[in-house]
Formats: sequence, structure tokens, C-alpha cells
Amino acid sequence: MWSGGKQKMTFQRIIAGILVLLIAGLAGAFYMNWKTLGQLRTMKAFVEGYVFADAVAACEKAPSTTPFKWNTGTKTSVVGLNSVRPDKYTVTASYTLVADSVYCDYDPIKKKADIGSNFLERE
Repeated sequence: MWSGGKQKMTFQRIIAGILVLLIAGLAGAFYMNWKTLGQLRTMKAFVEGYVFADAVAACEKAPSTTPFKWNTGTKTSVVGLNSVRPDKYTVTASYTLVADSVYCDYDPIKKKADIGSNFLERE
């Protein structure tokens, strides 16, 4: 009579322990994800700030039938840092600016700007 109750109590303690470990593991995973996303946002902001001046200069100098005028533009906007993975081993980065409805994609690796180009069709 006593042994059956003891086994039931042990089983309940094991289940409670597993549940506590599961909750602690999930909480730890969510915390690490939150910290990592914060670091990623910080790094992205740093890279965008680092690239911005180069992107504006390259976009204003890029040859085009439609001039890109960031400094004298009436409506300017930063689309931001984007990336596309055309295949398994390649990641192409682009920093996009818009000035008076003229788009400019700047490649921070090649240090080249394309005015009015479609980012997905670039080399």
C-alpha cells in the first residue's frame, strides 16, 4: 500500500523537475535570442553609419541620365542595408538611398553605385 503511493510521488517529482528544466531552458533560449538580436541591430546600425558617407559620395558621382542629388534633394530617404543570397555560397550586399524618387544602390564591397537599378538584377 505504501509503496504504490511512493512510486506515484516519485513520478510526480520527476515530471515537475522536467517541467521546471523545460521552462528554464526556454527562458534561457529566449533571453539569448533577445541579446543576440540587440547586438545584431547595433552592428547593423554601425555598418550603415560607416557606409553612409561613402554611399552618398558614390551615388552623386555615378554616371546616369537621371542625376542623384542627395545634398540638394527635397525628399531624401535611407532604405538601408540589404542583402540577397543568389546562391548557396554568395551573399550580395547593397546600401540603398532615395533622393527625389531616384534610387541608388551602393555596393560597399565593390565601392560602386548604380542609379535607378534593380538590386536583384545587379552583378
